[in-house]
Amino acid sequence: MSGVTQFRRKARIAISDIRLQGALEGATQKFRTGRTAALADLPDAGALRDHFKAIRQATIAQLADHLETFERNAQASGAQVHWAADGDEACRIITGIAQQHGVKLTTKSKSMTSEEIGLNDALADAGVEPVETDLGEWIVQLAGEPPSHIVGPALHKTRQQVAELLSKEAGKELDADDIPLLTAEARRMLRQKFLDAGLGISGANIGVAESGSIVLVTNEGNGRLVTSAPPVHIALMGIEKIAPTWDDAAVWLSLLARSATGQPLSVYTSVVTGPAKSDDIDGPQEVHIVLLDNGRSKLLNTPFEEVLQCIRCGACLNVCPVYRAAGGHSYGSHYSGPIGAVISPLLFGLEKHAALPQASTLCGACLDECPSRIDLPRMLLALRAEEVESGLIPLPERLLERAAARVMGNHRLLSAAGTGLRLGQIPLAQGETLNIPRRFNPAQDRRLPALPKKSFRQMWRDGDLDE
Repeated sequence: MSGVTQFRRKARIAISDIRLQGALEGATQKFRTGRTAALADLPDAGALRDHFKAIRQATIAQLADHLETFERNAQASGAQVHWAADGDEACRIITGIAQQHGVKLTTKSKSMTSEEIGLNDALADAGVEPVETDLGEWIVQLAGEPPSHIVGPALHKTRQQVAELLSKEAGKELDADDIPLLTAEARRMLRQKFLDAGLGISGANIGVAESGSIVLVTNEGNGRLVTSAPPVHIALMGIEKIAPTWDDAAVWLSLLARSATGQPLSVYTSVVTGPAKSDDIDGPQEVHIVLLDNGRSKLLNTPFEEVLQCIRCGACLNVCPVYRAAGGHSYGSHYSGPIGAVISPLLFGLEKHAALPQASTLCGACLDECPSRIDLPRMLLALRAEEVESGLIPLPERLLERAAARVMGNHRLLSAAGTGLRLGQIPLAQGETLNIPRRFNPAQDRRLPALPKKSFRQMWRDGDLDE
């Protein structure tokens, strides 16, 4: 089954799932409302976004220099820095560190980058049990599912589904309406994992080059436990997540939580600069930072370089009409929504993800919402053009598009086609809509509008548009 067919099949299933639709709309609406309110409280938010755009653009243009500065300062603070060309190398580095220390259990804080490289499977294959400690990530881990959203991994789950998963894990029935009880049980079950883990693994929201620090943004205390309780901490960071200075990082932080969850600042903003010092009362004895490329550097100096400015806030998902209807799992990638529709084909292959550039209405809402003002619609169109040039569009669609292009490029053919369609719709027309049997209706339950009696060209010619 082709990627295009798989996406369409999964999307149809998602759209017909009433419970999923309610969960998606409820969560994304909350994120949208929160973002609007949070940015409204920020003086001259538009100018700050423009400034941040300039920061990210300049940073990516000198990415190698900033990464070398970061490495130098991180090592000076006592951290060990590793470079991974791809996901397989990153997994080898991380599992190697775990095996070197005889680790059997590792706790993980939320990291989309670790999802990208399939780190949990690699750890399990190496005899290390990975336990997600972000509540949303743990829920989808218990369900055996990938995250559905960059910020809200279990956004697609209702509280009844969550209660069912936690009840099974706890070995007792938990009331789905008692949310404090559900969170208390989750905390109880995870607490011992933090204490027993020989290794903590985190992502990195920002790497600050001038100090070699890792910044983690979370809303749960799990991130701090993961990075401080175990004797060894590994941070996995995509190479694009660099801020040259703390001033630049401050701008980043002022927009990240507002764009992601509608908060002025996340509950926990943590900074890790090397391992614990001699006078620290806690903290890891070793800190390792794995800098992951995995296809990112090949985007430099290309028309797609701009996508590296993404800070993974998820705001584009919350406004995208396709994501809000199809959900994250339809995309067949850990990165979904508009950013996923661009970055997944670029990092993991256009042929594998040929459906995703088409999974957009090109409404431009993602561009309006993005704190970095990334022009995702432009890149979606560029990827569509590459698909045409590479012959990745299914043959029936290619033939239809070529026919449509020929008709629309010739006004006589277009006029004749319009006349033919107006005559052909007579048996189906009911007022201003068409009564097309559902199995033949591309809009399914939505009735398509009927063609007007005259085309725009005819109305212009006949003076019908005069006021």
